[in-house]
Amino acid sequence: MATQDAKNSKAAKRAARSAIGIDIGGTGIKGGIVDLKKGDLVGERIRYDTPRPSTPEAVAEVVARIVTELCARPDGPGPERPVGVTFPAIIRHGVARSAANVDPSWIGTDVDSLLTDKMSRPVQVMNDADAAGLAEARYGAGAGVKGTLLVITLGTGIGSAFIFNGKLVPNAELGHLELDGHDAETKASAAAREREDLDWEEYAKRLQRYFSHVEFLFSPELFIVGGGISKRSEDFLPLLQLATPIIPAQLRNNAGIVGAALQSAIHFGFAK
Repeated sequence: MATQDAKNSKAAKRAARSAIGIDIGGTGIKGGIVDLKKGDLVGERIRYDTPRPSTPEAVAEVVARIVTELCARPDGPGPERPVGVTFPAIIRHGVARSAANVDPSWIGTDVDSLLTDKMSRPVQVMNDADAAGLAEARYGAGAGVKGTLLVITLGTGIGSAFIFNGKLVPNAELGHLELDGHDAETKASAAAREREDLDWEEYAKRLQRYFSHVEFLFSPELFIVGGGISKRSEDFLPLLQLATPIIPAQLRNNAGIVGAALQSAIHFGFAK
């Protein structure tokens, strides 16, 4: 009996410092309980395919299902704990102002209100690259860095997160900087490398042009590179010549979940 009481007490303490993070993507929706002290997932994450078509109501149903399943766990957070949600769009005051890899009917949708009404608990929605960047700044490769930190995600496009003294400056769409007459992400994303069959040296030249320009604009203390391609960072990062240190991300697949949970907890006063 005493052992069970101790387990229950431990689970209660963990739940008191946790929040739920949900990462909405074009192909999958995943979620987990995040220990806000450590930045780790508590238990396994849950994943479902993104519904087709990925309309607001259909996606909201899947998000609500994941949250219900997570809260049913013994160490699941109570109804007062917030839910953070990442979304592949520019988010302003909870409203989607764009839509990447999801149904265009999301544009103009008040995502905060939609999900709050669906789950009857506090929800905050944020851009997916912002969430990953915030997680890296607090718990990952950028932990403890003062000044300007830029987290650049190389994938289908180029995502970016602008962090200053640990605080997120949202919606920094640095993948859409114009370079040599082109959107930067059309030439320097991981997808561009695959599409044009660039070897690592050729790709590094594209990245050199991009990062040199971003470095000139912002003079950051550190660049962190995320996305699936960061697993091969040793093949291209050493080829770059920058005044700013540039290193691979650490959190990778769970960064969006962790960052969303953290930002929601900060927003609703459960974390600093």
